[in-house]
Amino acid sequence: MTVVFRLALRSLLGRWLTALLAIAAIALSVALYTGVEKMRDAARDSFADTISGTDLIVGARAGDVQLLLYAVFRIGNATSNITWRSYQEIASRPEVGWIVPVSLGDSHRGFRVMGTTPAYFEHYRYRRGQPLAFAAGRPFDDLFDAVVGADVAAALGYGVGDRIVVAHGLGEFSFASHDDKPFRVAGVLEKTGTPVDRTVHVSLEAIEAIHVDWRAGTRLRGQEVGAEAVRRMTLTPKAVTAALVGLKSRLAVFRMQRFVNEYRAEPLSAVLPGVALQQLWQLVGTAETALSAVSLMVVGTALLGMATMILAALN
Repeated sequence: MTVVFRLALRSLLGRWLTALLAIAAIALSVALYTGVEKMRDAARDSFADTISGTDLIVGARAGDVQLLLYAVFRIGNATSNITWRSYQEIASRPEVGWIVPVSLGDSHRGFRVMGTTPAYFEHYRYRRGQPLAFAAGRPFDDLFDAVVGADVAAALGYGVGDRIVVAHGLGEFSFASHDDKPFRVAGVLEKTGTPVDRTVHVSLEAIEAIHVDWRAGTRLRGQEVGAEAVRRMTLTPKAVTAALVGLKSRLAVFRMQRFVNEYRAEPLSAVLPGVALQQLWQLVGTAETALSAVSLMVVGTALLGMATMILAALN
């Protein structure tokens, strides 16, 4: 056996460059496959941890995935809204421990603007119950205060006290802006790795305030209402896009879901975030499967190259 090992060692020394290249190819391919598997696990965990501690997401009648996409991931638009009266009736149910409204439709330089209440910063959880934290500033308490996510602040260089203008509708560039009612950055949230980082948060009253002199997406010329005048108005919302609901007991989840799904005043849907996340992951899971297959093919190619080199050396 010693002679065999000595011959093998001499063969490797005689072909050291070829051997090193083969070892490097195999090492890189295995590292690629291992890295892809770790990325898959990390992506799945991050995906599932986008929202935590919320028992139900309530919105207009739609599919589970569609409701999850626009209420949590800020992707797409709602088919309809929830009237304020229906929202209040759901909030008054004895099973409800807390409820947070979500109002979408505007943007700021490509980032979604979301109207909500200060309860959002208290009750929203991600990554197994971790609460939102402020890197600087505080939640909004003035009508024209705004709280920006970490990615918004980093991309646009915002800090506490900076002035921002909200645009009507979506898109990075808009010719219909609410420049007569600018906002002031009151707080910057810490990085979460969720869609919260790419969101500008304002109050529900602020959403109403910037639209008091708008109809059907157009500003009413000659009927403009200034920022100071709008402060003296009653700004009760007429509708919200969706609502995040936390229940006093998890045992009441299906009872509350049935109440919302059978609500007669208007067609509504209530979805369980965990179930909707699993459905969404099944849709995007094809891409990760393809990526794993490509990694395995790279490993197989490297092994095939090594086997070819060994056979050539033996010949």
